[in-house]
Amino acid sequence: MRRTRLGGSDVPVSQLGFGAAGIGNLYRTVQEQAAYRAVEAAWDAGIRYFDTAPHYGLGLSERRLGAALAGRPRAEYTVSTKVGRLLVPSPQTAHLRDDEGGFDVPADHVREWDFSADGVRRSLESSLDRLGLDRVDVVLLHDPDDHWRQAVEEAYPALHELREQGVVGAIGVGMNQWQMLHRFVVETDIDTVMLAGRYTLLDQSAQERLLPSCQERGVSVLAAGVFNSGVLATEEPGRMYDYRPVPQPVYDRAVRIAATCRRHGVTLPQAALAFVARHPAVATVVVGVKSVEQVARNVELLAKPVPDALWDDLVAEGLLDS
Repeated sequence: MRRTRLGGSDVPVSQLGFGAAGIGNLYRTVQEQAAYRAVEAAWDAGIRYFDTAPHYGLGLSERRLGAALAGRPRAEYTVSTKVGRLLVPSPQTAHLRDDEGGFDVPADHVREWDFSADGVRRSLESSLDRLGLDRVDVVLLHDPDDHWRQAVEEAYPALHELREQGVVGAIGVGMNQWQMLHRFVVETDIDTVMLAGRYTLLDQSAQERLLPSCQERGVSVLAAGVFNSGVLATEEPGRMYDYRPVPQPVYDRAVRIAATCRRHGVTLPQAALAFVARHPAVATVVVGVKSVEQVARNVELLAKPVPDALWDDLVAEGLLDS
Protein backbone atom coordinates (compact mmCIF):
# COMPACT_ATOMS: atom_id res chain seq x y z
CA MET A 1 0.00 0.00 0.00
CA ARG A 2 1.33 3.42 -0.98
CA ARG A 3 2.88 5.55 1.76
CA THR A 4 3.28 9.33 1.97
CA ARG A 5 5.32 11.46 4.37
CA LEU A 6 3.49 14.09 6.39
CA GLY A 7 4.44 17.66 5.53
CA GLY A 8 8.14 18.23 5.87
CA SER A 9 8.53 15.43 8.43
CA ASP A 10 9.96 11.95 8.06
CA VAL A 11 6.72 10.37 9.32
CA PRO A 12 5.05 8.08 6.75
CA VAL A 13 1.37 7.17 6.57
CA SER A 14 -0.26 4.47 4.48
CA GLN A 15 -2.85 5.38 1.85
CA LEU A 16 -5.57 4.01 4.15
CA GLY A 17 -5.53 4.72 7.88
CA PHE A 18 -7.11 2.77 10.76
CA GLY A 19 -9.40 4.98 12.83
CA ALA A 20 -9.45 3.42 16.29
CA ALA A 21 -12.48 5.14 17.84
CA GLY A 22 -14.56 2.07 17.01
CA ILE A 23 -12.42 -0.32 19.03
CA GLY A 24 -12.89 2.09 21.92
CA ASN A 25 -16.58 1.02 21.93
CA LEU A 26 -17.96 3.95 19.97
CA TYR A 27 -21.77 3.64 20.24
CA ARG A 28 -21.62 -0.08 21.05
CA THR A 29 -19.41 -2.68 22.68
CA VAL A 30 -16.71 -4.36 20.62
CA GLN A 31 -15.28 -7.49 22.19
CA GLU A 32 -11.58 -7.31 22.95
CA GLN A 33 -10.57 -10.18 20.67
CA ALA A 34 -12.62 -8.70 17.83
CA ALA A 35 -10.73 -5.42 18.25
CA TYR A 36 -7.40 -7.23 18.14
CA ARG A 37 -8.44 -9.17 15.03
CA ALA A 38 -9.44 -5.93 13.29
CA VAL A 39 -5.98 -4.46 13.88
CA GLU A 40 -4.38 -7.70 12.71
CA ALA A 41 -6.49 -7.68 9.53
CA ALA A 42 -5.46 -4.07 8.88
CA TRP A 43 -1.81 -5.00 9.29
CA ASP A 44 -2.15 -7.95 6.93
CA ALA A 45 -3.79 -5.64 4.36
CA GLY A 46 -0.83 -3.27 4.43
CA ILE A 47 -2.31 -0.55 6.64
CA ARG A 48 0.48 1.01 8.68
CA TYR A 49 -1.14 4.17 10.05
CA PHE A 50 -3.25 3.94 13.20
CA ASP A 51 -5.05 6.90 14.80
CA THR A 52 -6.39 7.03 18.34
CA ALA A 53 -7.08 9.48 21.19
CA PRO A 54 -7.68 9.52 24.95
CA HIS A 55 -11.23 10.66 24.21
CA TYR A 56 -12.02 7.37 22.47
CA GLY A 57 -13.55 5.14 25.11
CA LEU A 58 -11.89 7.04 27.97
CA GLY A 59 -8.55 5.48 27.06
CA LEU A 60 -9.86 2.07 25.97
CA SER A 61 -8.96 2.68 22.31
CA GLU A 62 -5.35 3.49 23.19
CA ARG A 63 -5.02 0.46 25.46
CA ARG A 64 -6.45 -1.91 22.88
CA LEU A 65 -4.47 -0.46 19.99
CA GLY A 66 -1.22 -0.66 21.95
CA ALA A 67 -1.89 -4.27 22.93
CA ALA A 68 -2.78 -5.22 19.35
CA LEU A 69 0.41 -3.67 17.95
CA ALA A 70 2.68 -5.06 20.67
CA GLY A 71 5.47 -7.17 19.24
CA ARG A 72 5.24 -5.71 15.75
CA PRO A 73 8.33 -3.92 14.36
CA ARG A 74 8.06 -0.39 15.76
CA ALA A 75 9.75 1.20 12.76
CA GLU A 76 7.12 -0.22 10.41
CA TYR A 77 4.01 1.57 11.68
CA THR A 78 2.86 5.07 12.54
CA VAL A 79 0.64 5.96 15.50
CA SER A 80 -1.07 9.26 16.11
CA THR A 81 -2.84 10.31 19.27
CA LYS A 82 -4.30 13.56 20.48
CA VAL A 83 -4.07 16.09 23.29
CA GLY A 84 -6.49 18.62 24.73
CA ARG A 85 -8.62 16.41 26.94
CA LEU A 86 -7.20 15.05 30.19
CA LEU A 87 -8.80 11.95 31.67
CA VAL A 88 -9.45 12.48 35.39
CA PRO A 89 -10.54 9.55 37.63
CA SER A 90 -14.18 9.82 38.69
CA PRO A 91 -15.07 6.97 41.06
CA GLN A 92 -18.39 8.61 41.90
CA THR A 93 -19.61 8.06 38.31
CA ALA A 94 -17.96 4.69 37.68
CA HIS A 95 -21.32 2.90 37.96
CA LEU A 96 -22.64 4.91 34.98
CA ARG A 97 -21.93 4.58 31.25
CA ASP A 98 -20.14 7.18 29.14
CA ASP A 99 -23.33 8.27 27.38
CA GLU A 100 -22.20 11.89 27.05
CA GLY A 101 -19.06 10.86 25.19
CA GLY A 102 -20.90 8.33 23.04
CA PHE A 103 -18.80 5.34 24.11
CA ASP A 104 -20.13 2.15 25.67
CA VAL A 105 -17.67 2.10 28.58
CA PRO A 106 -17.92 2.78 32.31
CA ALA A 107 -17.80 6.49 33.13
CA ASP A 108 -14.93 5.94 35.56
CA HIS A 109 -13.13 9.03 34.26
CA VAL A 110 -14.24 12.47 33.16
CA ARG A 111 -12.72 14.53 30.36
CA GLU A 112 -11.29 17.91 31.27
CA TRP A 113 -10.29 20.38 28.56
CA ASP A 114 -6.66 21.42 28.92
CA PHE A 115 -4.59 22.99 26.15
CA SER A 116 -1.89 24.26 28.48
CA ALA A 117 1.72 23.24 27.89
CA ASP A 118 1.65 21.18 31.06
CA GLY A 119 -1.63 19.61 30.00
CA VAL A 120 -0.12 18.60 26.65
CA ARG A 121 2.82 16.88 28.33
CA ARG A 122 0.65 15.16 30.93
CA SER A 123 -1.78 13.95 28.29
CA LEU A 124 0.98 12.60 26.08
CA GLU A 125 2.66 10.83 29.00
CA SER A 126 -0.63 9.16 29.94
CA SER A 127 -1.23 8.14 26.33
CA LEU A 128 2.19 6.52 26.13
CA ASP A 129 1.39 4.53 29.27
CA ARG A 130 -1.89 3.31 27.84
CA LEU A 131 -0.36 2.49 24.45
CA GLY A 132 2.65 0.78 26.00
CA LEU A 133 4.96 2.75 23.70
CA ASP A 134 8.00 4.92 24.34
CA ARG A 135 6.96 7.36 21.60
CA VAL A 136 4.14 8.26 19.26
CA ASP A 137 4.82 9.51 15.77
CA VAL A 138 2.12 12.19 15.43
CA VAL A 139 0.40 14.32 18.07
CA LEU A 140 -2.69 16.33 17.18
CA LEU A 141 -4.49 19.05 19.09
CA HIS A 142 -7.97 17.59 19.44
CA ASP A 143 -11.03 19.79 18.84
CA PRO A 144 -9.71 23.15 20.11
CA ASP A 145 -12.85 24.89 18.75
CA ASP A 146 -13.55 26.85 21.93
CA HIS A 147 -9.93 27.10 23.05
CA TRP A 148 -8.13 28.91 20.23
CA ARG A 149 -6.02 31.23 22.34
CA GLN A 150 -4.72 28.62 24.77
CA ALA A 151 -4.26 26.09 21.98
CA VAL A 152 -2.19 28.43 19.80
CA GLU A 153 -0.31 30.20 22.62
CA GLU A 154 0.41 27.25 24.92
CA ALA A 155 -0.38 23.85 23.40
CA TYR A 156 1.09 24.49 19.96
CA PRO A 157 4.44 25.83 21.28
CA ALA A 158 4.67 22.77 23.54
CA LEU A 159 4.16 20.45 20.57
CA HIS A 160 6.62 22.49 18.50
CA GLU A 161 9.22 22.02 21.24
CA LEU A 162 8.55 18.28 21.48
CA ARG A 163 9.04 18.01 17.72
CA GLU A 164 12.27 20.01 17.90
CA GLN A 165 13.51 17.67 20.63
CA GLY A 166 12.67 14.63 18.52
CA VAL A 167 10.14 13.35 21.05
CA VAL A 168 7.47 13.28 18.32
CA GLY A 169 7.92 13.20 14.58
CA ALA A 170 5.04 15.37 13.39
CA ILE A 171 2.44 17.70 14.92
CA GLY A 172 -0.92 19.01 13.84
CA VAL A 173 -4.56 19.66 14.65
CA GLY A 174 -7.69 17.54 14.22
CA MET A 175 -11.18 19.08 13.97
CA ASN A 176 -14.66 18.75 12.49
CA GLN A 177 -14.45 22.27 11.01
CA TRP A 178 -12.11 23.75 8.43
CA GLN A 179 -12.02 27.44 9.45
CA MET A 180 -9.82 27.09 12.54
CA LEU A 181 -7.70 24.47 10.81
CA HIS A 182 -7.03 27.08 8.16
CA ARG A 183 -5.82 29.50 10.81
CA PHE A 184 -3.43 26.91 12.18
CA VAL A 185 -2.12 26.16 8.69
CA VAL A 186 -1.37 29.80 7.84
CA GLU A 187 -0.34 31.04 11.30
CA THR A 188 1.76 28.15 12.66
CA ASP A 189 4.30 25.59 11.49
CA ILE A 190 2.36 22.34 11.68
CA ASP A 191 2.94 19.24 9.55
CA THR A 192 -0.60 17.97 9.18
CA VAL A 193 -4.30 18.52 9.82
CA MET A 194 -6.94 15.88 10.41
CA LEU A 195 -10.00 17.15 8.58
CA ALA A 196 -13.19 15.33 9.58
CA GLY A 197 -16.27 15.50 7.40
CA ARG A 198 -15.57 18.78 5.63
CA TYR A 199 -14.22 17.34 2.40
CA THR A 200 -16.60 14.61 1.28
CA LEU A 201 -19.07 13.87 -1.50
CA LEU A 202 -21.67 15.80 0.50
CA ASP A 203 -19.56 18.63 1.92
CA GLN A 204 -16.68 20.27 0.06
CA SER A 205 -16.55 23.34 2.28
CA ALA A 206 -12.80 22.90 2.89
CA GLN A 207 -12.03 22.89 -0.80
CA GLU A 208 -11.85 26.62 -1.52
CA ARG A 209 -9.47 27.84 1.19
CA LEU A 210 -8.11 25.11 3.48
CA LEU A 211 -6.93 22.56 0.94
CA PRO A 212 -5.13 25.08 -1.31
CA SER A 213 -3.41 26.58 1.75
CA CYS A 214 -2.29 23.11 2.81
CA GLN A 215 -0.77 22.56 -0.62
CA GLU A 216 0.93 25.96 -0.62
CA ARG A 217 2.47 25.46 2.83
CA GLY A 218 3.27 21.76 2.51
CA VAL A 219 0.79 20.63 5.17
CA SER A 220 -0.57 17.12 4.67
CA VAL A 221 -4.24 16.30 5.16
CA LEU A 222 -5.40 13.29 7.14
CA ALA A 223 -8.90 12.95 5.71
CA ALA A 224 -11.40 11.53 8.19
CA GLY A 225 -15.18 11.33 8.37
CA VAL A 226 -15.34 10.57 4.66
CA PHE A 227 -18.69 8.78 5.06
CA ASN A 228 -20.16 11.69 7.06
CA SER A 229 -21.05 9.38 9.98
CA GLY A 230 -22.76 6.77 7.84
CA VAL A 231 -24.91 8.37 5.17
CA LEU A 232 -22.24 7.54 2.54
CA ALA A 233 -21.11 4.22 4.03
CA THR A 234 -23.60 1.95 2.25
CA GLU A 235 -24.82 1.48 -1.30
CA GLU A 236 -28.16 2.96 -0.31
CA PRO A 237 -27.63 6.13 1.76
CA GLY A 238 -27.74 5.69 5.52
CA ARG A 239 -29.71 7.74 7.99
CA MET A 240 -26.92 9.36 10.03
CA TYR A 241 -25.07 12.52 9.01
CA ASP A 242 -22.41 14.17 11.17
CA TYR A 243 -23.47 12.16 14.25
CA ARG A 244 -27.15 13.14 13.90
CA PRO A 245 -30.18 11.98 11.90
CA VAL A 246 -29.63 13.06 8.31
CA PRO A 247 -31.64 16.12 7.19
CA GLN A 248 -34.01 15.26 4.35
CA PRO A 249 -32.37 17.58 1.76
CA VAL A 250 -28.98 15.99 2.47
CA TYR A 251 -30.46 12.51 2.22
CA ASP A 252 -32.15 13.35 -1.07
CA ARG A 253 -28.85 14.62 -2.46
CA ALA A 254 -27.10 11.43 -1.36
CA VAL A 255 -29.78 9.38 -3.14
CA ARG A 256 -29.13 11.30 -6.36
CA ILE A 257 -25.36 10.84 -5.99
CA ALA A 258 -25.84 7.10 -5.45
CA ALA A 259 -27.97 6.86 -8.58
CA THR A 260 -25.30 8.60 -10.66
CA CYS A 261 -22.65 6.30 -9.21
CA ARG A 262 -24.67 3.22 -10.20
CA ARG A 263 -24.81 4.40 -13.81
CA HIS A 264 -21.01 4.21 -13.80
CA GLY A 265 -20.85 0.84 -12.05
CA VAL A 266 -19.61 2.42 -8.82
CA THR A 267 -21.06 2.12 -5.32
CA LEU A 268 -21.66 5.11 -3.07
CA PRO A 269 -19.00 4.19 -0.45
CA GLN A 270 -16.51 3.40 -3.22
CA ALA A 271 -17.03 6.86 -4.68
CA ALA A 272 -16.86 8.45 -1.20
CA LEU A 273 -13.40 6.98 -0.60
CA ALA A 274 -12.10 7.62 -4.11
CA PHE A 275 -13.26 11.23 -4.19
CA VAL A 276 -11.31 12.14 -1.06
CA ALA A 277 -8.22 10.07 -1.87
CA ARG A 278 -7.74 11.70 -5.28
CA HIS A 279 -7.09 15.19 -3.89
CA PRO A 280 -3.34 15.97 -3.98
CA ALA A 281 -3.38 17.50 -0.48
CA VAL A 282 -4.67 14.26 1.06
CA ALA A 283 -1.96 11.96 2.40
CA THR A 284 -4.26 9.28 3.82
CA VAL A 285 -7.92 8.46 4.24
CA VAL A 286 -8.66 7.50 7.85
CA VAL A 287 -11.68 5.25 8.21
CA GLY A 288 -13.08 4.08 11.51
CA VAL A 289 -13.40 0.30 11.72
CA LYS A 290 -14.51 -2.22 14.32
CA SER A 291 -14.17 -5.57 12.58
CA VAL A 292 -12.19 -7.72 10.17
CA GLU A 293 -15.04 -7.43 7.68
CA GLN A 294 -14.97 -3.64 7.70
CA VAL A 295 -11.22 -3.61 7.14
CA ALA A 296 -11.50 -5.95 4.16
CA ARG A 297 -14.37 -3.95 2.68
CA ASN A 298 -12.58 -0.61 2.92
CA VAL A 299 -9.36 -1.97 1.44
CA GLU A 300 -11.30 -3.50 -1.44
CA LEU A 301 -13.31 -0.33 -2.09
CA LEU A 302 -10.24 1.90 -2.17
CA ALA A 303 -8.50 -0.43 -4.61
CA LYS A 304 -11.31 -0.32 -7.16
CA PRO A 305 -10.85 2.21 -9.97
CA VAL A 306 -13.44 4.94 -10.46
CA PRO A 307 -13.92 6.44 -13.93
CA ASP A 308 -13.25 10.16 -14.30
CA ALA A 309 -16.57 10.45 -16.11
CA LEU A 310 -18.35 9.93 -12.78
CA TRP A 311 -16.91 13.15 -11.37
CA ASP A 312 -17.77 15.01 -14.57
CA ASP A 313 -21.38 13.84 -14.36
CA LEU A 314 -21.69 14.71 -10.67
CA VAL A 315 -20.46 18.22 -11.42
CA ALA A 316 -22.74 18.56 -14.44
CA GLU A 317 -25.74 17.52 -12.32
CA GLY A 318 -24.90 20.07 -9.65
CA LEU A 319 -24.12 17.34 -7.10
CA LEU A 320 -20.45 18.14 -6.74
CA ASP A 321 -18.45 21.35 -6.74
CA SER A 322 -16.21 21.73 -9.74
